[in-house]
Amino acid sequence: MAKIAPRQPKGMRDFLPGEVLKREYVFGVVTDVFQTFGFEPIYTPVLEMLDTLLGKSGEEADKLIFYAQHPGGKEELALRYDLTVPLARYFAMHEHDLSMPFRRYHIAPVWRGDRPQKGRYREFVQCDVDIVGIENMAADAEVISLLATALDRLGFRDFTVHINNRKILTGIGIYAGVPDAQLGDLYRSIDKLDKIGLDGVRRELAASGIEDAVIGRMVELLALRDGGADALGQVRAQLSGVPVAVEGISELEQILDHLAAMGIPQERYAVDLAMVRGLGYYTGPVYETYITKPDNLGSVTGGGRYDELIGMFRKFSLPTTGSSLGIERIIDLMDLLNLYPPELTGTVVQAVVTVFGPEMQAPSLALANELRAAGIRTEAIMQPKRAIGKQVQYADRKGAAVVAFLGPDEFAQGVVGLKRLRDGREVRAPRADVARAVKDLLEKSG
Repeated sequence: MAKIAPRQPKGMRDFLPGEVLKREYVFGVVTDVFQTFGFEPIYTPVLEMLDTLLGKSGEEADKLIFYAQHPGGKEELALRYDLTVPLARYFAMHEHDLSMPFRRYHIAPVWRGDRPQKGRYREFVQCDVDIVGIENMAADAEVISLLATALDRLGFRDFTVHINNRKILTGIGIYAGVPDAQLGDLYRSIDKLDKIGLDGVRRELAASGIEDAVIGRMVELLALRDGGADALGQVRAQLSGVPVAVEGISELEQILDHLAAMGIPQERYAVDLAMVRGLGYYTGPVYETYITKPDNLGSVTGGGRYDELIGMFRKFSLPTTGSSLGIERIIDLMDLLNLYPPELTGTVVQAVVTVFGPEMQAPSLALANELRAAGIRTEAIMQPKRAIGKQVQYADRKGAAVVAFLGPDEFAQGVVGLKRLRDGREVRAPRADVARAVKDLLEKSG
């Protein structure tokens, strides 16, 4: 048989057992937070109809699509690039079986066809949370509160949720005199503000054919991006004649009021009038979370309100808001900041039962099962001719805390020898009490 060189597709990864345990820890914390806030899990297939994914996201989505056409198949299919568009399709198909408002979370892999780079992969997991059917800005505030709670539970202390409203950006464009056909250029340029600065935005808009006077009025307002509530007052005064902007400012003020009522510390969120969010389906509030120390991986959550997306699949749309946690970046940062709990050892095995030759295999297997029945994660050695020293070395490499010895002498005396690998402590426990003795060693191993 011809040998095949083992390779991975670009932008996709394998994970070693210790890495998987870290990821599962993060997923577990996030899931617990989702459920604490009353959200329910859903599942959707990894493949969607191509026209479903293109939907209202337009050109931006087309750049993300990872095509997955079946040979000879008549349906045009693609791998989902996020969990938001599938939610809209899911809700339209199952709404009669769902309670309203519908509060869901979904943790699952997604695929994107763009160029992979550090912290950006073609296959990665998203953790989404959404509320369908609530127009009140309290829903947006609750999602922001949930994001802050999740990051806090994971151990992050230095982060800020940036909040804006797409209606304000549209209003700035209208006020400045940007033609409707060029509002897309406006969004794309503003979205690069942190990378290219106001001068860079000015140059990009000029290259798009927007007049200098128009650019000047717009840049003047964008310069207020970090002014918080005070900046909102100034923007309200200047955009008072633009109804869509006034609506967006009012919505943003309501969110700030709700966050204050929820007791969310002011340092956890900030108004950012230049924050855009890239996908075209957002219709109102948008929010992203940035880890401020360090900041080399950019935003770790992103979301907003998309009141028209579900309308692609049903007669009338419904107000919807939600966010996605960038779990891959969060996991990278948790490694960098050493935020995993000490008890997360990188192994599932707590105890290893050795075997003293073929004649002792059956008693060793029986002991391992007794320990498992007592809730101790246990591995039994399956190589009875392997030297005991090698078995202990194997247990140490696996990260097991305790090794159990049931040789012929111990078996005859009705005892089990136990050794805690961290400090070499050894005890002999009566056969009937061995599970309790192992638990005692595990607890004191800390």
